[in-house]
This record gives sequence, C-alpha cells and structure tokens, in this order.
Amino acid sequence: MLICKHFNFCGGCTYQDIPYNVQLKLKNQEAIDHLENNKIIVRDYLGIIGSDKQLAYRNKMEYTFGDEIKDGPKTLGLHKRKQFMSIITVDECLLVDQDFNAILKCTLAYFVEKNYPHYNKKTHLGLQRNLIIRKGERTSELLVNLVTSSQMDFDKAEWVKRLLELPLSNKIIGILSTINDSQADFVYCDSLNILYGRDYYLEEVLGLKFKVSAFSFFQTNIPAIEKLYRTALEFMGDASGKIVYDLYSGTGSITQAVALKAKKVFGLELVPEAVASAKENAEMNGLKNCTFIEGDVLKSLDILVDQPDIIVLDPPRSGVHPKALQKILNYKVNEIIYISCNPKTLAKDLAIAKEFGYETEKMIIFDNFPHTKHSEAVVKLRYLK
Repeated sequence: MLICKHFNFCGGCTYQDIPYNVQLKLKNQEAIDHLENNKIIVRDYLGIIGSDKQLAYRNKMEYTFGDEIKDGPKTLGLHKRKQFMSIITVDECLLVDQDFNAILKCTLAYFVEKNYPHYNKKTHLGLQRNLIIRKGERTSELLVNLVTSSQMDFDKAEWVKRLLELPLSNKIIGILSTINDSQADFVYCDSLNILYGRDYYLEEVLGLKFKVSAFSFFQTNIPAIEKLYRTALEFMGDASGKIVYDLYSGTGSITQAVALKAKKVFGLELVPEAVASAKENAEMNGLKNCTFIEGDVLKSLDILVDQPDIIVLDPPRSGVHPKALQKILNYKVNEIIYISCNPKTLAKDLAIAKEFGYETEKMIIFDNFPHTKHSEAVVKLRYLK
C-alpha cells in the first residue's frame, strides 16, 4: 500500500492507510446505515462503484501560505490535522498530478527566497495568502492562480518566468494574480489580473466542452463524474419530448448532458458566475434547448411557466432546503433524479420524499474521492400516488 509522506499530519485524506476495497465497503455501509436510520427501503440498491483513478485524480487544489509552528519557516499547503492555524507543506501529495507539486515547490521557494511575509490570519498583515492550481483532465491545461493581499507588490514577472521554465507534463495556459483583502478565511476575489495566457482552462465531459474560469465550481474527478452522469442519464430513461428542471445546476455540466436527450432543460443556480459560465458553455456546445436562471431555487421555481416532467437535484452537502424540497415534491413528477454528495442529508430528504408519495426505486454510490470519507450517490425516485 502506497502511503503519502504527509499522511500522519495532513488533514486532507484520512483513509489512505486503509486498503481501497475496505474504503469502498466503509462508504457503502455508511450510506446503508443512513438509509436504515431513516427507514428508507431502496427497491434496487446497486452498491458502490470505485474510482478508476485512486491517485492523481484531483483536478483542483487550493493551498494556503502559513507556517507549521508560530513564526517558523514559511509553508505552503494544507491545514495540519486538528490544528487549524498550522499549515504543512504538501509538496509530494499523491492525490494530484505531479505538476501540482512542482508548481507548489517553485512558488514556495520563490517567496522564501524573496522573504515576502505571508498573510497572518490574526493580524491581517502580510502578502501571500493562497495558491490555486486547476487542471483540464482531457486537455492537460493548467491554470495557476496566486491569491495575495494588496498591502505590497511583488516581482510578478520573475515568479511567472520561473513557473514557465518548469519541466512539466501538462501545459500552463494561464497564470493569474488575485487580490483578496477580505479578513475572512476564504478565497474572495476583489480583483483578478492575467499575468500570462488566459483566465480559464478547457475541459471535456461526455463529449461536451467546458470553459472553466478561475473561481467556477467544477467536478473534481472527471473520469468518475462521467460514470456518475451516465448513470443519472440511464436512470432517467427516455427524456425525448420532456421538460426537465435541473436544480442547483452549477456551471451546467449535468444540465447540458441532459439537454442532449430532452426537449428542454431549465437550470436553476444561485451563484451568478456559475450561471454566466453555464450560458457561455451551452452556447459553445451549440445547445439551444438550455435555459439558465440565476437565483435561489425556492424563489426561482415560481418564475418557470413550463411544468416539468422530470426533476434533477444536485444540491450542496447540506441537502435541499425544507421549503424548497416541499415545493419540488408538490410538482408530483413521475421521476426525480437526486445526485448527492452527503449520504446523511440524502437519507433525510428521501424520508421527506417518502411522505409525499415517492419511493426510492434505484440507488448507487460512487467513490469519486478515494482516500477520503466522501462519496456521491445517484438516486431515482418514482411517484406512486
């Protein structure tokens, strides 16, 4: 068994010391336990599907600048396990392409050499905050984004030059500089500048092309998500001539896949940037039967005039808001396809759906995040009354 040298300290993946077949059993059992706790009977439970790639599958990493011990050497990586203020350098991570590690090492070495101070979360003083690297799995394109405060400048040209000289397997197509002066501990974009190339990378999923910008959400494990999407489409069956609602549609990846077989698809999403990206990608793919609406699902449903024949749900980990779920279930469509990244909230929502006359007809688990506790599920609900 191959165990990352950072495993004992990094808070990134907690299952790496467990054989992969056992990881799958644990995740499958977790889903079953939540179903049983909520008295959900699945007519056709299909078990769990493992990931073809168990290493180097992550196409995005968000690293943080800091130190492992207070006022110690500068680090760049992830939070130390159970120590939020401590950052450990993860320059040999096994979950990412080795080019990520090379870019991380180069960037850390540059800022150590130049002695620029990293941003301090308590004093809110300092320069560098985060390094974000994204990769197109199908295109081998890399997008590098350095997040800093505006408190001082640095030699951007020198940093860019060093990155472009790296002997990488993939190609850097964009190097960006993001200013974030928010005191909150998350990446916020006050302004973004292109230092080299462009501010997006290209990806392909199920034959569809997607422009993924610096802060757009996109699926982490592309080969695994293609399997999941194919299954969701199979669960849906014949959608020709039908109207589909895709709720919590994000950048519209599943919306556009559904559009290939449905009469019309409406994607509802709260995040404006995601909606803009979805519209652009649908146009790029020549899809005329997609309509994307920006806004909260609960309120946006009232805007739609066309009644749905099928509803697709892909909510955040917190599940569907109770009021929104009630409104969705009151459509009484024959089929709901529920895609979930949290077995606990999924089971609770399925219990509510049961009260509204839906049975859980099919369910399958996908391990899209090997060596972590996380998994995804696809469920088909059928209306019985």
